[in-house]
Amino acid sequence: MRIGYTLMTEQASPPDLVRHAGIAEEAGFDFEVMSDHYFPWLDEQGHSGYAWSMLGAVTQVTSRVELMTYVTCPTFRYHPAVVAQKAATVQLLSGGRFTLGVGSGENLNEHVVGRGWPSVDVRHEMLVEALEIINDLFDGGYVTREGKHFRVDSAKLWDLPETRVPIAAAVSGPQSVRQLAPLADHMVTTAPDNDLVSRWSTAGGRGNRKIGQMPICFDTDRDAAVERAHEQFRWFGGGWKVNSELPGTAGFAGASQFVRPDDVAEAIVCGDDVGAVVDTVAEWRRAGFTDLALIQVGGGHQEQFLEWAAGDLLPALRDA
Repeated sequence: MRIGYTLMTEQASPPDLVRHAGIAEEAGFDFEVMSDHYFPWLDEQGHSGYAWSMLGAVTQVTSRVELMTYVTCPTFRYHPAVVAQKAATVQLLSGGRFTLGVGSGENLNEHVVGRGWPSVDVRHEMLVEALEIINDLFDGGYVTREGKHFRVDSAKLWDLPETRVPIAAAVSGPQSVRQLAPLADHMVTTAPDNDLVSRWSTAGGRGNRKIGQMPICFDTDRDAAVERAHEQFRWFGGGWKVNSELPGTAGFAGASQFVRPDDVAEAIVCGDDVGAVVDTVAEWRRAGFTDLALIQVGGGHQEQFLEWAAGDLLPALRDA
């Protein structure tokens, strides 16, 4: 299993995030993923820079790690033709190291353009149409289309990379797997669900990567780690059906107001116990995942985590 590092835009400033990307490569991570948000989940996180500007900068401070959006919504804030252009540009700047991770989005981020928030069935329908447009543009030539949700008028990618940008699609159940696998290369999800892995493998995806993401909260003081995880990540337990619907940080604060620090500690490994992280990562491996990106909770604690990862965690995960 390949281990990645999450550049979480909601918890660090743009200059810090770019700096962390270079340190993470030096630490030995195999790939790096970046969230694409307009809002943080909670006010305590305090950041949300523009992912695509930061990705351009990250391509210039790294040379080896693969890069990926985890994930971009190509249907509300962004038109799919523009997402295709951005992805092709990052692929060129990175020398072929970029994967376009896409999903149906969260109200938290997409409400800012004032288009409303439709049902999940409509959002999946929009994502399918968006991926058809993006794939057509990646094929080269002019694309003109008048669909149910998007219009494209004589679009063309003038700077098209030699290495086609792989697409990784975020899925949450049988419906999204069935709709998205034929249009994507790799699978993305946030739980070690073997059923999703099995379904994807038989649903027509072009590639074989199954990419997950797991938060941890490293600190030599476990009590401090639990406190920080509760402060900044108590929203995490709501699950996709809740997290995709709430419109702002106040909603997430209200939804998580009764979550206790002990509840968070049961869901997120806190402290500096390498064995506990190794055991939790093993659950993803047994479920059939090929890649797992770790989130270190707390924007001000990345460098300590990366030093620990280089010296202790990554060697132990590779031995496992």
